[in-house]
Amino acid sequence: MRPSVSPRIGLLIGIAGASAVLLGAFGAHALRGVLDARGIELWHTAVNYQVWHALALAVAAGLGRGRSGRVAVAALVMGILLFSGSLYALALGAPRWVGIVTPFGGLAFVAGWLALGWTLCTRRG
Repeated sequence: MRPSVSPRIGLLIGIAGASAVLLGAFGAHALRGVLDARGIELWHTAVNYQVWHALALAVAAGLGRGRSGRVAVAALVMGILLFSGSLYALALGAPRWVGIVTPFGGLAFVAGWLALGWTLCTRRG
């Protein structure tokens, strides 16, 4: 049986998961002693959210290609980019205004979870 995930989405899932592991290791080793306590906290939060949402992305993509599934995938990808991406940037010293982006990433995560839930409720078979 062929997987129902397109190669492009499969690649996104792989990149999201692998980069979370790599960024977590980078933060734990290369950034130790470089970032202050707040920077470490931001980095840890970014990695944690990225890992969980990469897993949710895999679930959403595996459930099919219906409209709600596509919305879930898109929203979760946007959430990872905006939420985790802005926290990584802030941890590395980006200007504080970058933090304006973070809540939009959080809203994208919420939208992704709602779309995933809808996909689960309406999935047939």
